[in-house]
Amino acid sequence: MKPSNVLILPGWQNSGAGHWQTLWEQQHGWHRVEQHDWMRPLRGDWSARLEETVVDADGPVVLVAHSLGCILTAWWAAHSRNTHKVQGALLVAPGDVEHPDVAPLLPGWTPIARQTLPFPTVLVGSRNDPYCTYERVQSLAQAWGAEFVDLGERGHINAESGLGDWPAGLALLAPLMNTKD
Repeated sequence: MKPSNVLILPGWQNSGAGHWQTLWEQQHGWHRVEQHDWMRPLRGDWSARLEETVVDADGPVVLVAHSLGCILTAWWAAHSRNTHKVQGALLVAPGDVEHPDVAPLLPGWTPIARQTLPFPTVLVGSRNDPYCTYERVQSLAQAWGAEFVDLGERGHINAESGLGDWPAGLALLAPLMNTKD
């Protein structure tokens, strides 16, 4: 798989320097889907940008999403006619945009799309994520038809989680990247 066909989908406010997504992008040459506004995300804008990137990709893509990027992936998949280009998705620590404390901060991101995703998906969750309860992340995995991986108590599975370049995450991604081309 070409490096440009692994699409990094950060969440709200983007992924910073110590985040595993940023480290993977730097180490492997993978492509971050840049959004127009990381601080005031609009679901329609973010979804259109993902659609553009998938359509423009030369061959199949693999999505690597974190937090709001997971919610974006599900929403995009529910509305796109190009999901056949997605070979697989690694979704990590989805943020619960329907939570009463979060919904006002991210207007327009509800409801969360809850259809079975049309591509192989692994969802990684934490038992103590401040942005999504363990029960909720399990429920999303079930709704999306994703294989669920319990990472234990790792917070929001971000730079503060102390994962570094997260080799165990790369191991979860590897089977999704196996391709015939």
